[in-house]
Amino acid sequence: MENVLGLRCIHCGKELPAKTGIFTCPTCGSKDGILDVEYDYKRINRLNTRKQVENSKDFSIFRYHAFLPIQPDTPRPHLRVGWSPLYKPVGLEKSMGMSSLYIKDDGQNPTSSLKDRASVIAVIKAIEEKATTIACSSTGNAASSLAGNAASVGIRTFIFVPSRAPQGKIAQLLIFGANVISVQGSYEDAFHLSAQAIERWGWYNRNAAVNPYLVEGKKTVALEIAEQLQWEVPDWVVLSVGDGCTIAGVGKGFQDLYRAGWIDRLPKLAGVQSEGCCPLVEAFLKDQPWVPSEENTIADSIAVGVPRNPEKALRAVRESNGTMIAVSDEEILAAMGFLGKTSGIFGEPAGVTGIAGLKHLLAQGTIKPSDKVVAIVTGNGLKDVKNAIAAAGKPMRVEPSLTVLIEELKKRGIE
Repeated sequence: MENVLGLRCIHCGKELPAKTGIFTCPTCGSKDGILDVEYDYKRINRLNTRKQVENSKDFSIFRYHAFLPIQPDTPRPHLRVGWSPLYKPVGLEKSMGMSSLYIKDDGQNPTSSLKDRASVIAVIKAIEEKATTIACSSTGNAASSLAGNAASVGIRTFIFVPSRAPQGKIAQLLIFGANVISVQGSYEDAFHLSAQAIERWGWYNRNAAVNPYLVEGKKTVALEIAEQLQWEVPDWVVLSVGDGCTIAGVGKGFQDLYRAGWIDRLPKLAGVQSEGCCPLVEAFLKDQPWVPSEENTIADSIAVGVPRNPEKALRAVRESNGTMIAVSDEEILAAMGFLGKTSGIFGEPAGVTGIAGLKHLLAQGTIKPSDKVVAIVTGNGLKDVKNAIAAAGKPMRVEPSLTVLIEELKKRGIE
């Protein structure tokens, strides 16, 4: 915390100390008073260098400790969070007609999603505040990441998920020993019930749209991208969007590096949602306040009809001179198979939504084939096997006979 100056309300600009229990602006309230963590960038740049980071043997998000709001001596979960691979898949590039396309595979985090970055910070902050229980609402990934990271240090969790949460994610929660509350309703219903329970029992709040420190964990994906590209900023970063916290974090990460003087420009951000649930895309394209949306999409991790961090998300895209776009569920399913066949990367529906959006943005000329682009895959496909099978199809079924196999292959034209 030595580099943290305090907290600032993104709505009214009020400055607050970074003290225990302060999550939202008391003037603007919990809905509008979302806070940002402010850093002393001159101090960071004076005491830290890019070379020091490059020489670090800590291949996790904590190699960027100078940019994180945690105490240096606080115990940390032993799980390795961060430093996920940045691939340059030749087959995918060729298939998309691009010359410089990278995939950041965050499905390789401990619980198989980018949300581990936020949850490990939540667990550390809970330890600093001497909390014994952490709670959150989630469509699935934030829940499993919290449960796993909390289990690694013996902290109890209460998880509120909507009834539509995939069984793969529920299985993770139960294996990690979480107290799982399946709310028979929408994500919004789960969020409200979790908020009431957190207030009633005084649990530590992991909800990323409320707790300002969690975006600081998510932003580390941007810090890694910059370092893995030798600090040469891409032209575009493309990713899926749900409640807005992740794209806000990506924007914050690049802004931090820019303000510290570690990069010389900012990338454009492209946020992608499903057509069945795209309140932030509609708000961005119409330049109007967002309105609640139905949650009609297979991409459960971004099925957020009432986004809890809309302003940070929209601000991040606008400040980057980026854009937003919505794609169909059919395009998302197609992107799952397309990414797998051309790169060997297995993403869940929400994880590959950015790839589906990238195809659109290329087709309409917003992104050029020569642009350097990083697409973030936010979650692993094993979290949602049902939709993976829908995307890829079922296996061939044959009798244990070579003759039958030969006939089947001929029939399919793949002998």
